[in-house]
Amino acid sequence: MTGYFDPPRPRVLAHRGLAIDAPENTPLAFARAIEAGATHIETDVHASADGVAVISHDADLSRVAGRRERVGRLTAEQLARVELGHDQTFATLAEVLDGFPETRFNIDVKDARAVGPVADAVRRTNSIDRVLITSFSGVRRRSTVELLPGVATSASAVPFLVALLSGKLGLTSGARRALRGLDAVQIPERALGLSTVTRRAIRGFHAAGVEVHVWTVNDPARMRELFALGVDGVVTDRADLAVRTANGDTL
Repeated sequence: MTGYFDPPRPRVLAHRGLAIDAPENTPLAFARAIEAGATHIETDVHASADGVAVISHDADLSRVAGRRERVGRLTAEQLARVELGHDQTFATLAEVLDGFPETRFNIDVKDARAVGPVADAVRRTNSIDRVLITSFSGVRRRSTVELLPGVATSASAVPFLVALLSGKLGLTSGARRALRGLDAVQIPERALGLSTVTRRAIRGFHAAGVEVHVWTVNDPARMRELFALGVDGVVTDRADLAVRTANGDTL
């Protein structure tokens, strides 16, 4: 595995940073999460009109900026002038990787046009060893990973579901085949009406050689339960609470 997995478990993956008093997916939100003790940031990337990897979960600006424009129709320079609150604007992936050189980043490639720009930003900032590439789309994930040999990656929807169903049926070889070449599964607590975080399921994922990260978990009591079951990390909106829980504090 790469340096992405060097920090000790259980891992806290700050979902879009820590956005209690900062706009999500901005350098300020990332700084808040890091200040709280998070070693990993979960973030999302689209491509701007001029082919730059830009940090954004949504494809448009309506929810975060009250504007109807799409991220992909504006240049990186135009997006950098969009006010998101607290003096924050849209940042590029390269800016964020440069700005937080010790932090691990979990990068969800949201847009097919972002594949090349994401790979370019990771290479230019020499960050291959501290990022994980993921996407709901297997095509986007594989296309990005192919441009970044040796990068960490987690399962897209189809291989995860194949592995989950194989594990439920006791077909451990099927789960291993489905997860071959992957480093993690990053999953909700339920999928297809089935629990993904039983002790047996977690053992099966570990036997296939992957870590298990569960999203999106904000309740400290549930975090403790998941860590006790063997989950390797949680994706959370409350990195502040998760870090303290991971350290054994009672909240």
